[in-house]
Amino acid sequence: MTGPLTATQGVRATLDPYAAPLPAGPVRFLYRLNPLAKLGAPLPAMALLVFVRDAATPLTFLALSYAILLVGVRFTARLAALLLALPIGAAVIGVGFSLWTDPSRVDQSVVVLQLGGWTLYGGALEIGMATGLRIAAIVALTLIAGLSTTGPDLVRATVQQLRVPYRIGYTALAAFRFVPRFGYELEVIRQAHRVRGAHGGRGPFAALARWFGYIVPLMAGAIRHAERVALAMDARAFGAHPDRTERHLVPFRARDVVFIVLLWAVSAAIFWFFFPWGLA
Repeated sequence: MTGPLTATQGVRATLDPYAAPLPAGPVRFLYRLNPLAKLGAPLPAMALLVFVRDAATPLTFLALSYAILLVGVRFTARLAALLLALPIGAAVIGVGFSLWTDPSRVDQSVVVLQLGGWTLYGGALEIGMATGLRIAAIVALTLIAGLSTTGPDLVRATVQQLRVPYRIGYTALAAFRFVPRFGYELEVIRQAHRVRGAHGGRGPFAALARWFGYIVPLMAGAIRHAERVALAMDARAFGAHPDRTERHLVPFRARDVVFIVLLWAVSAAIFWFFFPWGLA
């Protein structure tokens, strides 16, 4: 796209997670992989991480996910915030779980904190941190597909490779696209109210009045958008035939098989090396 970015285009680009991705360099390999490959490659590791009890295994998978994301996707402020939030969230979750752990079932040789009759043992803190790291590692593995895949490509891949009926796939995609559309229309309504000086003031009552003023125009816009989508689907004979031709193909190439095999092999090696199946 050439020319300056208008305010409306900026709002759409911010609120529409299904928009086409910007061109990436040759190093950012995740954008060129099939969405199903990016979903299937980390899936076994995510399933097995639910059952591990140590901290080294999820920490290794967390580092592996960070390495893949830093190389495979475009570095943005959003990616930096996510990579920073994951260890912080893991620490918070770990402390929370350590407080809820039954002290009678953990190692009590190390006392971390003691307040009156309550004692935080090192064994409870170890279990809590392992749980937090496990959740963070699973979330980081999901980001491999989440940060490099668009909604239309995922639907096309499920229809083309998994043989999901296109009536289900594209209907779900149309429904999901209502969410960014609502966000865009809400932003336009808020700007219009701000220009007109409607529902001004501060405090909870003024905020409540503003939100009530958004409901009616937002619902009207939603009904108009639903009617346009239904007419567009009827005009294209949606559902009239069992199959539809695709203008944009999402092939499953050899690079996708290589990515899946490599990630499965690395995951198996990590599990074999740590063998985290014992109870803490």
